[in-house]
Amino acid sequence: MASAAGPGGRVMTVTGPRAAASLGVTDAHDHLSIRSPALPGQEIDDLDRILVEAADGRASGLAALVELTPIGLGRRPDHLRAVAERTGLTVIGATGYHRDAHYPAGHWVHDAPIETLADRAIADLLEGMHPDDWNDPDRGLDPARAGVIKAGASYQRISRGEARRLEAIAAAARASGAAIIAHTEVGTCGADIVDRLERDGVPTSRIALAHLDRNPDPEVHLELAARGVTLEYDTVGRIKYRPDSDLLDLIETVAAAGHLDRIALGLDLGTHDYYRSYDGGPGLRYLMETFVPRLRRRLGDAAVQTILVDAPARLLALAPVAAAVPPEPR
Repeated sequence: MASAAGPGGRVMTVTGPRAAASLGVTDAHDHLSIRSPALPGQEIDDLDRILVEAADGRASGLAALVELTPIGLGRRPDHLRAVAERTGLTVIGATGYHRDAHYPAGHWVHDAPIETLADRAIADLLEGMHPDDWNDPDRGLDPARAGVIKAGASYQRISRGEARRLEAIAAAARASGAAIIAHTEVGTCGADIVDRLERDGVPTSRIALAHLDRNPDPEVHLELAARGVTLEYDTVGRIKYRPDSDLLDLIETVAAAGHLDRIALGLDLGTHDYYRSYDGGPGLRYLMETFVPRLRRRLGDAAVQTILVDAPARLLALAPVAAAVPPEPR
């Protein structure tokens, strides 16, 4: 595997730090546990089924997976450790906060001070993830540390609550050197999210925007890539949104413009209907068994290496904290 040692050169996984260059083929956005009022009846919480799905993905050629369930959505660090230990799949866990729709009325996330939101994310990153979504702050932390930060915004807007959480997330990134992967609802608000995080001292090279393939507008994507942002295309196999051929065309366009190294791929299996082990699909095997062969025929082995290995390793490598940029005065 080619070297991809980004700033710091090491990634924090749920079983400890490791060299970024050793990650291998990485699914840059997925879920191994989730529970949300925005996804009723679609919980992923059966460890036996999760292990079957993860083993299937590992057998297809995945070496690492970024698990992007943040605080408040049924995150299970014990399940993430079990997956890593029993299947050999390297798992990078997440802290951070999602968009408003995932938090019911009365949830502590809505009223917590920005400092509390930031402190809890920082503890997840530097000490260990909370085993119960910080519902009981006095409960001891799991030994698994988060290695990436999740953010989220609503469709075409950033709410006041989401703006507060973005400010806290930026503080956690500055304190830890971890990258931020931000949910964009149907691929919208990407530039606004980047603007806010950059204003708060997060370099654009430490930001990825998820679900941009839901809005496959090449002009928008090329502008973001030119700023140094990672374009995360993570609805591979989601034919209800668009055929995979459209995504392949988009990747070719971005590559032709010189930004191939700014693309990362994932599946975002965020409901159990997408798990083969829950009798759904496309399942974790889809990326390597179905999509990547088509990508390889289009762009060749070197491009696949860049997208699946080098780009996510560079993004996930922890940046030196001393290099963090102070936020602009408000």
